[in-house]
Amino acid sequence: MRKPIIAGNWKMNNTAQETKNLLNELIPLVKDAKCEVVVCVPYTDLYAASEILKGTNIGLGAQNVHWADKGAYTGEISADMLLELGVKYVIIGHSERRQYFGETDETVNKRVIQALKKGLIPIVCIGETESERENGLTDEVNRRQLTIGLKDISAEDIQKIVIAYEPVWAIGTGKTATDQDADETIGKIREILGKMFSKDIAQGLRIQYGGSMNAKNAQGLMSMPEIDGGLIGGASLKAQDFSIIVKAADNF
Repeated sequence: MRKPIIAGNWKMNNTAQETKNLLNELIPLVKDAKCEVVVCVPYTDLYAASEILKGTNIGLGAQNVHWADKGAYTGEISADMLLELGVKYVIIGHSERRQYFGETDETVNKRVIQALKKGLIPIVCIGETESERENGLTDEVNRRQLTIGLKDISAEDIQKIVIAYEPVWAIGTGKTATDQDADETIGKIREILGKMFSKDIAQGLRIQYGGSMNAKNAQGLMSMPEIDGGLIGGASLKAQDFSIIVKAADNF
C-alpha cells in the first residue's frame, strides 16, 4: 500500500509571523492524520516553521534547492542550509520555476541528484501545458520530463522520490482535470516509470496530483486508485481547507 502524501506549496506567501499563525491553527486540525502531511514554505519562513513544527506530525519542506554544495550562486539555497533548519522535503521542477526562472529538465535532474545525495526527499513536478494537452502531447511531455529529470537515478533512490503530476493549465487557474482524467494520466506516468525502472518499483512510487486540488474536489480525486496525494497551492494557505484535503486522503 502506498501511503498518501498531502504537501502544501505556499509559494511566495506568508511572513514569518503569518507562518506562525497559520501553523498554530493547522497543527491541531491534522494531528491525527494517517497520511503524510508536509508544508513547503518560503525560505524566510523556514526557521519559524521549523521551531513550531518540532514534535508534530507535519513535515517541513522547501520550494527549491541548488545542485552545488556552495559557491557563487546569488539567491540560491544549498541542501546543507535546508538540512540545518530541519527541512526534510524539497519541491523540484515546479512549472513556475520552469516558466519564470529558466528551470529545465536538465537542471531538475541536477537538483534531484543533489537532494538525494544529501538525504532530502524530492517532490519532482511534471506536467503539460494547455496547448500540449490539446495537441495530444501529454504523455510525450511527461515521458521527456521523467526521462531527463530522473536520469542516472538508481532503482534504490527512485523509491525515495515523490512525483507530482501538475498539469500547467490547472495550476492556480481554478481548472482541474476530471477525477478520471487525472487518474488515467497518472496511470500512464506509472507505466513510463515502470519501463524506466520496473513495474514493481513503479507500483510502489507515490504520485500526487496538483493543479487546483481543493477542499471541494479532494474527495473525488483521492478516491482514484492511481492518485496518492496532492501538491496543494492556494488551499494550503487556509488551515481549514488544507485539513479537509488531509482528511480526504485519510479516507483512502
